[in-house]
Amino acid sequence: MNTKEYISSGIIESYILGLASHEEAGILECVMKNNAEVKAAFEEAQKTLEDLATAQSVTPPTDLKSKIWNKIQQEQIVEEVKPVVSTDIPVAKPQEEIKIQGNSNWKAFAIAASVLFLVSIAGNLFWMNNQSETKKEIAKIQTEKKSQDLAMQKMNQKMEMISNPDMKMVMLKGVEKHTDSKAMVFWNTKTKEVYLNAESLPKAPEGMQYQLWAIADGKPVSAGMYTAEKDSKIALANIPNAQAFAITLEKQGGSVSPTMENMYVMGGV
Repeated sequence: MNTKEYISSGIIESYILGLASHEEAGILECVMKNNAEVKAAFEEAQKTLEDLATAQSVTPPTDLKSKIWNKIQQEQIVEEVKPVVSTDIPVAKPQEEIKIQGNSNWKAFAIAASVLFLVSIAGNLFWMNNQSETKKEIAKIQTEKKSQDLAMQKMNQKMEMISNPDMKMVMLKGVEKHTDSKAMVFWNTKTKEVYLNAESLPKAPEGMQYQLWAIADGKPVSAGMYTAEKDSKIALANIPNAQAFAITLEKQGGSVSPTMENMYVMGGV
């Protein structure tokens, strides 16, 4: 694949949108360091997507906050009810005036106390709900950070392997029954150790496991059993010679020979 084909493949847009796999992202970053044309295409695509996001963004009305606050205040205001005095009622004696005034004050205090009580309950409920939501957000952020840290560690490990001049990368593409599957073999030509990145393969069913094979002199040789813990970190086997690599789905623990109908990916060295 030449430079123009690589740029038009869509890998740059997938990387910017966060849709590229770890191996694809690592390869693109490595290519950009050594290919000015690919780097320029990346910067142009990034600017185009940023301009599009800015053009389609929606800014909330500037008075939205004040409207919400005014609505809350209006709902909490208790209108003062003034007693209606009829002109037909005889003028009360001084003691009666004091009694009426006392009753009015008592009612006003009772209403005020009730309002304060309700506001206090509402405030406590609002505060408790906010506390609960805050704790959920913190837990979510911490979980996301741990996930990002692990992803970054794996990315750094892959970048170290890619930048190693002794490391040969062999892309394994899906066979006829599994065209969407793919994997990457990292073969150290100096130590002969073989590492495998197979995160893009479907999760193995219960009781089954992926097995890597090296094709040497036309014969398949087991290159180790794959597990998620070993992905790109632990060498699966030591392979002195190989013309190709392939992966099959076998029973837990592996097989002495590959089950050809269960082959997922294959690639030549």
